[in-house]
Formats: sequence, structure tokens, C-alpha cells
Amino acid sequence: MSYNDRFIRATRKEQVDAVPVWYMRQAGRYDPDYRKIKEKYSLLDICKQPELAAEVTMMPVKKLGVDAAILYSDIMNPVASIGIDFDIVAGIGPVIHNPITCAADVERLKPIDVEGDLGHVLETIAILDRELQVPLITFAGAPFTIASYLIEGKPSRNYLKTKELMYSQPDVWHQLMAKLGDMAITYLRAHIRSGGKAFQLFDSWAGALSPADFRTFVQPTVERIFAELGDLPQPKIYFPGVSSGELLPLLGDLQADVIGLDWRVSIQEGRRRLGGGKAVQGNLDPTVLTAPMSVIENRAAEIIDQGLQEPGFIFNLGHGLFPEASLSKLAELTAFIHSYSAKAIAAKSKEEAGYV
Repeated sequence: MSYNDRFIRATRKEQVDAVPVWYMRQAGRYDPDYRKIKEKYSLLDICKQPELAAEVTMMPVKKLGVDAAILYSDIMNPVASIGIDFDIVAGIGPVIHNPITCAADVERLKPIDVEGDLGHVLETIAILDRELQVPLITFAGAPFTIASYLIEGKPSRNYLKTKELMYSQPDVWHQLMAKLGDMAITYLRAHIRSGGKAFQLFDSWAGALSPADFRTFVQPTVERIFAELGDLPQPKIYFPGVSSGELLPLLGDLQADVIGLDWRVSIQEGRRRLGGGKAVQGNLDPTVLTAPMSVIENRAAEIIDQGLQEPGFIFNLGHGLFPEASLSKLAELTAFIHSYSAKAIAAKSKEEAGYV
């Protein structure tokens, strides 16, 4: 089997034969085989077993036919290395046992030791680099999103404690952002060194911020992460998370190749807000996957039609897959994306060549 570089080409706004597709949380609980593994092992247990983590990472590539794999991991994995004690609790998510409340808590955070504490992650990447026939996307949590867990102590809806610290102790906030930025930079650089072919910075909850607050409290660190990794030739993706459409006009100069869009902003409008120059990724509402296949395909076709208006489009969801998603529908959707977009690209090529 030849190497499928369709995803890489799209990130660089190069010509593709069909629109590439992968799904956030594509290795997850919608897959019965994965659920069987989870009966024996927790997420963190799987991550600590490179062969098993690699197997789970490859499952959706084999079952769905997607054009990229994303490393089976969690955005919280590296925080243990900097001194945070946490568990991932079923039905809740990350639960922090020593949440950050003051300057002293931030000062005690130590630099990440990727090789010493997270060698299993690097070994998983190395295995996948040898075995995959599609690019491997690795990832890290963006500083605001990680900070929201570290400060709130668990997932939050209103980010009250996070914003309180941000507004009332801005010096402490910026010190925390600097340390989490350093963590992301070191972690992602190690991923690429071990064989990662692209990376995504997940800022899942940045949409909770106003553009003014994002510009003041978050954007400088996000920009620094991408600037300091700018020497790496591998594609770089920033996903500003759900409800982040109002932040898009701030991201046009970010040294990222691709911006992920959620479903609240169309591909066309997302590109307009970004000002051009970036590839875009998205943005089917994950809950559409509960609909009949005809509805799913109609929605996907609308997104593809907009995506193909300009070079540089990757099909994805506007957020992650949920456990109730159907494996068979996802496989059908993947095949539809490839076939529909291939026909559209071929038709457009003929038209541009004057054959129509």
C-alpha cells in the first residue's frame, strides 16, 4: 500500500484528488472493539502501553478509511510531569487533586521532562511512524484549556475560577500561561522528533472568552508556541474550540497552517474572518451523525462544496465524536466524502481546462 499524503497536501493548500478526512476523537467509545479494551484498561493505562496505544490509534484508519491518524492520548497526559496530580474520572473528565489558586501554586510547577516521564508516548509515536500508511497527527492542549482544568479542578461550564484568577491576578495568570506554553512547545517538539507528521494544538474552551480577553490573556502565548515551533516543516493546526467564531479574525497572522472551525461558522465565513492564507478544517456538527444517512450526506456535501471553493480544505467535525456515534455511519460518511469530493474536483478540473 502506498503512503497516503492527501492530508499533508491539503494542509499546504496543494492539489488533491479528493478531500482528506479525519475525525476528532476518532479512536473512541463509538467503536465496540475500543469499548472492550476500556473494560480492562483506563485511558491512562492504555497510554502507558505503547503497543496497545498504537493499536487503538490505528483502529479508525483501518475501519473508517480516514486520511490521517491522531495519536491516542489525552491533553492532560503531560501535566503530571510538571507537578499536577490528576485522574480522569468516568462521567466527569479530568479531576485535579492540587488545583492552582495562587502564585505559589504556579511557582512550584516544574519544567516538563518528556523523555523521563512520557517516554511511553514517544515510543507509541515511533511505532506508528513505522506502521502507518497515513500521516500521524500528534497534539497538545493549549494553555488556556489546560489552565481551565488546573484552576477549576474539573471541567467547567462558566470558567468562574479561571476568569477570576485571570482578572484579579494577571501577573500570576501570565506566569501560568508562560509555563504551560513551555510545556506545549517541549512536548510537541519531542513528538515531531519521534515521528509525528503534523500536530494540532487543542484550545477546546477558548470560545468562552471575548475577543478582547483572548487578545490580552491568551493570544500572546498561542502565538509564541507556533512561532517557536516555526522551524519545523510539519503542518501545524490550531483548533480554537467550540463557539470560537468571534476569535477567528484574530488568528490570520498565527504561524499555523490550518485553523479548525466549529459548526457555528460556515467554511466560507470562517475563511472570510481569517482573511485568507490558511487552510481550514471542519466542520460538521457531531450531532448530525444521529440523523439518517441521507441527511448526513446532504450536510457533508454542503460543507465540501464550500471547502472546495479555495485550496486547502480538510473535512472534520466541529468538535469530537461522541460515544453514541455509529461506526457504520462514519465509514459510510468517509466513503461519501472521498467519492463526492473526487467527482467535484474532477469536474472542476475539466471545466478549468475548457473541456466543459
